[in-house]
Amino acid sequence: MARTAYPSDISREEFETIRPMLEAARRRTRPRKHDLYDVFCAVLYFIAAGSAWRSLPHEFPPWRTVHEYFTQWTSSRGGKTTLLEEVLRQLGRYEAVERLQLLMQPR
Repeated sequence: MARTAYPSDISREEFETIRPMLEAARRRTRPRKHDLYDVFCAVLYFIAAGSAWRSLPHEFPPWRTVHEYFTQWTSSRGGKTTLLEEVLRQLGRYEAVERLQLLMQPR
């Protein structure tokens, strides 16, 4: 089922350039139920909107699923930038990197 396109989305072509990086971070548990593209776009929406996880539009995968991926992609990598920061920089989404860094600051 097609979902609404959001301004924060990237194209499928752009996504295919970063897919290998995101796939490499995957925890091997069970088969994926949700399209990784939709999960990534939900993360982009969350970063852009700065809203609560539970406020993600229902067209995206469940917020808990998106949050779990976000947690994996933003986990510490020994003082280096997070995987999500690296991916956003590769996409040229520097504003999203700045917003992500603000979200990740301890409160």
